[in-house]
Amino acid sequence: MTEELGDFIEAAGLQSYDPVEISNIYKKHPQRLIKRLWETLIPISYFLIRVGWEKIIGLLKNKERAIKRAKEFKSLLVQLGPAFIKAGQALSTRPDIIPRIVLEELSQLQDQLPGFESELALACIKEDLGKSHTEIYKSFELEPISAASLGQVHQAILENGEKVAVKIQRPGLREQITLDLYIVRNIANWLKKYVGFIRSDLVALIDELGKRVFEEMDYINEANNAEKFATLHKHNQNITVPKIYRDHTSKRVLTMEWIDGIKLTNIEGVKKLGIDPNEMIEIGVNCSLQQLLEHGFFHADPHPGNILAQKNGKLCYLDFGMMSTVTNNSRTGLIQAVVHLVNRNFDKLSKDFVELGFLDTTVNLEPIVPAFEKVFDQALNEGVNSMDFKSVTDDMSSLMYKFPFKLPPYYALIIRSLITLEGIALSVDPNFKILGAAYPYFARRLMEDPDPKLRTSLKEMLFDNDTFNWSRLENLITSATKQSKIDIENLLDQVITFLFSDNGGILRDELAETFAEKFDKINLYAMKTINKNLPHKLRSDKIDFNENENLNIINDIEPIKKLIQIISKMPNVNSSLILKKLKKVIKEPNARKMSFKIIEKVTNKSMARLIKIAVGEKQ
Repeated sequence: MTEELGDFIEAAGLQSYDPVEISNIYKKHPQRLIKRLWETLIPISYFLIRVGWEKIIGLLKNKERAIKRAKEFKSLLVQLGPAFIKAGQALSTRPDIIPRIVLEELSQLQDQLPGFESELALACIKEDLGKSHTEIYKSFELEPISAASLGQVHQAILENGEKVAVKIQRPGLREQITLDLYIVRNIANWLKKYVGFIRSDLVALIDELGKRVFEEMDYINEANNAEKFATLHKHNQNITVPKIYRDHTSKRVLTMEWIDGIKLTNIEGVKKLGIDPNEMIEIGVNCSLQQLLEHGFFHADPHPGNILAQKNGKLCYLDFGMMSTVTNNSRTGLIQAVVHLVNRNFDKLSKDFVELGFLDTTVNLEPIVPAFEKVFDQALNEGVNSMDFKSVTDDMSSLMYKFPFKLPPYYALIIRSLITLEGIALSVDPNFKILGAAYPYFARRLMEDPDPKLRTSLKEMLFDNDTFNWSRLENLITSATKQSKIDIENLLDQVITFLFSDNGGILRDELAETFAEKFDKINLYAMKTINKNLPHKLRSDKIDFNENENLNIINDIEPIKKLIQIISKMPNVNSSLILKKLKKVIKEPNARKMSFKIIEKVTNKSMARLIKIAVGEKQ
């Protein structure tokens, strides 16, 4: 008993995940380890032996049987406790390790367990905060309102009358999690050594999981995350975050503002608040994209209970225990990958996956390119706005399981976050497509962001090799302006700044050539029209007039006409704003150079035509 208590005390003192220190603890105190090994390895071994035998004799080829075994695996993880639940959730985002049927079951793994006794919760408050619950709270509900694998939440009222939610950690959680992580890590190490078909580093995956679970168990860290999230989104009038009460918060007790709200999946409840559920979804999608691609600090667990619609029309985020970060290079790389995907440049897309850390630099990309084409081509034919994210990720899961992909931890959490968000949105709108909802945001970032890599991506988006693609520009601007919170003036400024900067030289040259060509055709049409209407004696027989050319000329200038129409239809665009931006353009030195270049090109083309007519060539 003393030996068991010793490892409990030592494990309870660990403030961060350290696999070496954890190993040292259980090497010194093996009694509890042996007991827990018996509780876990027996049911795990029995399950694996049964599944292995069925695979050998071919029974798992039956889809219904495979699904049944996947459900049993999910239930087994729940029975084994918090660490195994967390491990299952981590595996649910790893298509490079787990077959798709198992992935689908693990993605439904609920982080919920029965609550624990209120006396233990009150003892935790006393131990951590140094005061009893009656000294801190005016009233305290003994029955928890919700319980998860790491803790449970009680409703209370502070002495000043403010209603709060008090999150209290499960007794002995750190010790149990530490022991289970030690066992799971050793299982992963054994699989890594003796099971050859598993390519990914399972030990690294468990270490990443351990780091995140320890962060989740530290409620001071969660409080820091909540306040950081609130600061990053303080200018977003549609987003709220509960206030944290620092004086009543510790590593195992978190006191925060009570939020009254309705889950987004409760459509009727949201409507009763006088709120359009679709507007809430739009706010959520835009906020998620902002988290991922602007701040690089995102909520990795946006399940329905963590996002609430409030009667004031705002969206409230809860539970900041599981957050993740994305580096600026990774954020830029993701946008570049979207550009290559939309342009069907699967060769460059495969190289993006190398740069993002999905594939090793030594991997042969040749067979992966046609695999990408097979996965994405049909979906792209239907248009980005119609792409089914779940279907595409399912196909990508099969591809990642087949080829030597290794998913970076941030990507696995991004996919989990987006799939969860899409699931919430689909409960509101069955036709919702998250890629279609996200593309306007990507378009705006391409148009606005001054990042040099994204300037290159913008050029790739607008050009087919060296030919300017007017339809892509039209689609890009149309998509960008679908953003309800877009800053039109800033967007126009970014476009003007880029177009007339040194980096925009190639684009200016192509635009100059395009405009010169259009003007030259208009000049030619005018010359032919004038020649046709001259007296017969003055008319040149070297200049032909075709009645159908009128339509062709109109078609030639149609892209420019459509572009002007698109700009004029932008929200908040008016004559004064256009005049203001024209003045800005006129002041740009490179704009004057571009104008002179267009005049020079049109003049040269006209002179060349006159010379051809003079030597007898028909026009």
